[in-house]
Amino acid sequence: MINAIILPAGRHEHTGPWKTGFSLFLLLFFTVSSLAQGYINVTDHGINPGNTEVFTEVLNTLIDETSAGGGGTIYFPSGEYLSGPIHMKSNITIHLDAGAVLRFSDNFDDYLPMVPSRFEGVDILNFSPLIYAWEAENITITGRGTIDGQGQAWWDFHHKLYRNPRPSKWQREFREMNRGMLMPDNPAMFERGFCRPPFIQPMYCKNVRIEGINIINSPFWTVNPEFCENVTIDGVTITNPPSPNTDGINPESCKNVHISNCHISVGDDCITIKSGKDIPGRTQHAPAENYTITNCTMLSGHGGVVIGSEMSGDVRNIVITNCIFDGTDRGIRIKSTRGRGGVVEDIRVSNVVMRDIRMEAIKLNLMYSRTDPEPVSERTPRFRDIHISNVTGTAAQAVAIIGLEEMPVENISFSDINLDVMKGVYVDHGRDISFSHVTIRNERGNAFDISNSAGLEWDGCNAVLPGDASCFIFLKNVQQAWIHGCSLYTPSAAFVAAEGESTSDITLHGNLIRGVEIPLKISDDIPADAIKYL
Repeated sequence: MINAIILPAGRHEHTGPWKTGFSLFLLLFFTVSSLAQGYINVTDHGINPGNTEVFTEVLNTLIDETSAGGGGTIYFPSGEYLSGPIHMKSNITIHLDAGAVLRFSDNFDDYLPMVPSRFEGVDILNFSPLIYAWEAENITITGRGTIDGQGQAWWDFHHKLYRNPRPSKWQREFREMNRGMLMPDNPAMFERGFCRPPFIQPMYCKNVRIEGINIINSPFWTVNPEFCENVTIDGVTITNPPSPNTDGINPESCKNVHISNCHISVGDDCITIKSGKDIPGRTQHAPAENYTITNCTMLSGHGGVVIGSEMSGDVRNIVITNCIFDGTDRGIRIKSTRGRGGVVEDIRVSNVVMRDIRMEAIKLNLMYSRTDPEPVSERTPRFRDIHISNVTGTAAQAVAIIGLEEMPVENISFSDINLDVMKGVYVDHGRDISFSHVTIRNERGNAFDISNSAGLEWDGCNAVLPGDASCFIFLKNVQQAWIHGCSLYTPSAAFVAAEGESTSDITLHGNLIRGVEIPLKISDDIPADAIKYL
């Protein structure tokens, strides 16, 4: 029997056995009580591993009661569980222990009734997301367990729609529920009437955290916060096989988003930033702003980090740094088209390693769909103030920038870029674009092909050109180009070649050229005073 309690300052007070035992009982009681308060083990409530029936109703009742009592943690110990859609409430944490696998039903009826959702930037009523929240605060999904969306049934039905146009009961319900909804300019997906649910979609929530969890087999977009504020996604692994539209992390129209230490390999884009589509997006006008993406690894996917094409509500103040893209179709991709409207601006990309990029390492594209020129209006998208530095790697093409005739891509800078590629840099309809200490080792064509652009600068750039290159820099209908401190060591027909009757104000100074037949090749349609040497 312990008959002493250690007190402050090393003093000992001898007590009788009854007093000591009672003190220890109180200590144990309050310790156990504090641990138990707000900490719910699902197996204590009939949610047992290995059960083949969904426990959706029991789990959502637990969440409702716990949230009403002030909040707490819903705990899944090791084992396999089956659920329908989970509806999170304020002050709730779902914690999956190591070895816990939470599988979601692939019975579409389990995701009815339809709830307010957003699909590709359009507000609709749709199947419930697998994990859903509406106007909640302080919600968390965490642990070392796995959540499995069992997306194969959803993917198969999606593909079936292209072969069998006869509508299903779900399509009929979707159309009935969404009569008169605000449609995008291209409504094909909505006309089919079967919009797969996102895996995790909190809407209009504050203080959202998703941490440590392993996520697999999403039916559609995987982590898709909408209209949320203060979102943290940290240490998450997302793995989707080749599958339609199974993007990794898509925070849309959110404010203050932090994505870090994630590992992503998916069937579409790894991380995308969006803010609504066409008229619905412009009507909401909820920008995506203040995002940081850092220390992430992207493997299979269409793009490493992608902005758009749904960016009608604006995207601004984005930092992407210290990431690795290995085997994605593209590295950094920003895309839009006429009809979207919206502005993408103040984007910083730095310290990125790219390896085996199957297409462009960096692509900025305002012609994501083929359209005809039109007067500048709210339908006109705009890219500006985008700065990319310290990028190395291998790709099929280094850079492609495609602006609009009525709206060039503007104020773009590339610095300390070092790429081994098949093709070099292509720019059409750009304005105020600079290349500083950019090294291109391309296997085909010229290092730089620039057309219909103005206000360009090359500072300290160099290239290793292939035998078929006609020049280091090719200019067509370009005004105000400043080329200085550049070097070329491989044989080439020309250092700079220029053509186009609107080409003017091209200045070269202090370049180191070896093995070049002529420094400058000028077509007959260029005025004699268009080129200057200083």
